[in-house]
Amino acid sequence: MKSGTFVTIALALGPLVAIAQPANVDWNAPFPPHRVMDNLYYVGSEQLATFLIVTPAGHILINSDFESTVPLLQRNVEALGFEFDDIEIVLGSHAHGDHMEGDALVKQLTGAQVFAMAEDVPALRDMRPGGKDHPIDRVLEDGDEVTLGGETLTAHRTGGHTRGCTSWALEVEEGGNDYDALIICSFGVNPGYVLVGNPDYPTIADDYVATFAKARAMDVDVFLAPHGTQYGLAAKHAALLARGPGDPNPFIDHAGYLAHIDAQEANFRRMFETQQGAGR
Repeated sequence: MKSGTFVTIALALGPLVAIAQPANVDWNAPFPPHRVMDNLYYVGSEQLATFLIVTPAGHILINSDFESTVPLLQRNVEALGFEFDDIEIVLGSHAHGDHMEGDALVKQLTGAQVFAMAEDVPALRDMRPGGKDHPIDRVLEDGDEVTLGGETLTAHRTGGHTRGCTSWALEVEEGGNDYDALIICSFGVNPGYVLVGNPDYPTIADDYVATFAKARAMDVDVFLAPHGTQYGLAAKHAALLARGPGDPNPFIDHAGYLAHIDAQEANFRRMFETQQGAGR
């Protein structure tokens, strides 16, 4: 499912909904794998962001993407000098096919355990590419920690985009300084989302409001997201390649993080008010 006029993904709002996507998008178009900072690496495609956290005890993969994306992820991991089958844990941002459909295949190839936020488990159970069961080896709650090889990630439920939308926080180091990194879930409202009177997700609007407040209160230096376009991947990667001695890491972008929250909240409020006015 590389491209097409429509990509069908589970919105965790009840039935599957078709979300319009540009017909010319190649979801699996390659992008150079690279180190973001410390032991945090980018191994995703041009459109779909996937991150690898490298530890002495094996690796953590965040977002398996579409099942068709998995071979590209494997090539990118190996291009960085790591073994794909050293992946021990698979995490995800949210229960949409473009971010977690590949979980079963990655588990099949690596034997990794798959962890998921409790509120997204029902939608993931319905995500069965090729009829495969969606593996879930550990169910997470808000604030749970995932630890491997001395590295700890904290799962923050930032609901709205899906019920169990999960933003992953970790600490990274560069040049003797510690930085707070956050791989956000998604704070966006997709076309077709029902924000008022949604019988399948009655608390969707309240969850979005709580997420925006929670996100603003978090200490974030390194801002990452499940789509590269959400955090300016192309421009930041170009700046990384051109970076000279003493230049700051371009992925340190607290201002960009706050601007992203502002933009997504403004879009949410426009859609919410429009639906309220329509009597939905």
